[in-house]
Amino acid sequence: MVSPAILGLDTVTVEVEVDLRGGMPGFSVVGLADTAVREARERVRSGIVNQAFDLPRLRIIANLAPADLRKAGPQYDLPVALALLSASGQLRPGALAGTGAAGELALDGSLRPVAGALVMAEHAAHRGWRQMVVPEGNAAEASLVPGIRVVGARTLRHAVDILEQRDEPVVVRADAAELLEHQALACAGDLSDVRGQGDARRALEIAAAGGHSLLMLGPPGGGKTMLARRLPGIMPRLEVEEAIAITRIHSVSGLLPAGQALITRRPFRAPHHTISAAGLVGGGGIPRPGEMTLAHLGVLFLDEVCAFLPVVLNALRQPLEEGCVHITRARGAARFPAEPLLVCAGNPCPCGHAGDPIRACICAPASIDAYRGRLSGPIADRIDLRVDLPRLDRAEMMDDAAAGEPSVVVRRRVEAARTARRDRGQHLPNARLGPQATREAATLNREGRALLGSAIDRLGLTARGCDRVIRVARTVADLAGSAGVESVHVAEALRYRSAGAVG
Repeated sequence: MVSPAILGLDTVTVEVEVDLRGGMPGFSVVGLADTAVREARERVRSGIVNQAFDLPRLRIIANLAPADLRKAGPQYDLPVALALLSASGQLRPGALAGTGAAGELALDGSLRPVAGALVMAEHAAHRGWRQMVVPEGNAAEASLVPGIRVVGARTLRHAVDILEQRDEPVVVRADAAELLEHQALACAGDLSDVRGQGDARRALEIAAAGGHSLLMLGPPGGGKTMLARRLPGIMPRLEVEEAIAITRIHSVSGLLPAGQALITRRPFRAPHHTISAAGLVGGGGIPRPGEMTLAHLGVLFLDEVCAFLPVVLNALRQPLEEGCVHITRARGAARFPAEPLLVCAGNPCPCGHAGDPIRACICAPASIDAYRGRLSGPIADRIDLRVDLPRLDRAEMMDDAAAGEPSVVVRRRVEAARTARRDRGQHLPNARLGPQATREAATLNREGRALLGSAIDRLGLTARGCDRVIRVARTVADLAGSAGVESVHVAEALRYRSAGAVG
């Protein structure tokens, strides 16, 4: 009997062996098992008896090989139970040949869903297994994988009857392309709900078109959170490969709703400012994805960014540059994808009213400097777009005509800009281009080079900051339908680089 073990987003085959021998009756699970796996013996005992099978009154030893690989989670309940039934002659010899299994047993013998069924099914298909037995609640996501027969079972008895060809499996067939075709683009609201804030709306459009990180600064109530929550609505529809990648992450993390086969909308994650570094970028004794990975290909929103601990924000440095997170622990190492669109929002000071023409700031200068310093220079330098959101005046709040374009109109321009990028043979978003690829994709004309050179002296741009300005200018040109990058595009990119002085 075999079962896939999940290590981060990777998998390893685990051989499940059961030996029955005379002596004092007992049940042992060996093979570097954690508490959840060791407790499987009690669930297996009860499940077997309550499904009208016989529990051998012998010494039972279940071995999970390889012995030096740490096993975690309740997914081994079902393969241990099936191996035990086979060893005791209650399941015909050969019924488990080429069969993998994963599932949690309830005490009554019913099967509960487990995390990571999609990754396990991919492992089974890659290894050439004949079929994979999973709980009914996992059958939909597992069936997304071609080349493997997915057996959905409701109970242990049902699984045995299927393997003995006395019953039919739960038939669930999911097609990723079909599910995406009928997806709804509903999100937290429409961009037309936002009054005023033209610069911020434009920055949001540039961020969505090129995958650029964004920082919004302004007093409370200016619309920072409202804008961020509407960003997924102007991003392009998910492609099949993107939807599978997002679903894989959420499945392994146990966040895929029961019975749902595929994540069809870009994720939006907004962790609280008290989150730890491990919670943000991933970690734990057995490495697990953090918020940055859960927001992969979607939006990671850090509200009140200056309230996050500096050590937490500094953990973003490597993922922002490389698009992935490498985690090494004593119990294992893992690599997680991490390419979210990072959106940060913050107040200009602890009270939130520095520079407000109506409400006076009550913060001491030293307090303001310490507050802004939480967003360190190296992190601020990795943010492409910075925009100030001033307090709305009465006319903007009261005039219905102040509402801007709806999300669907902006999304069409964003999709056109991404199509232009693909048409020139560029597969990566503009924000993820390397230095050489940036210069190949965005050749500046003479006026643009002169403007950028002047900005390097005036703004003190770093080499990284200079590259990021060019990438933003390339995105601005794509939105304008321009094949080349002109001085007007560089000027707009520099405007968003000089705003929002924090760090």
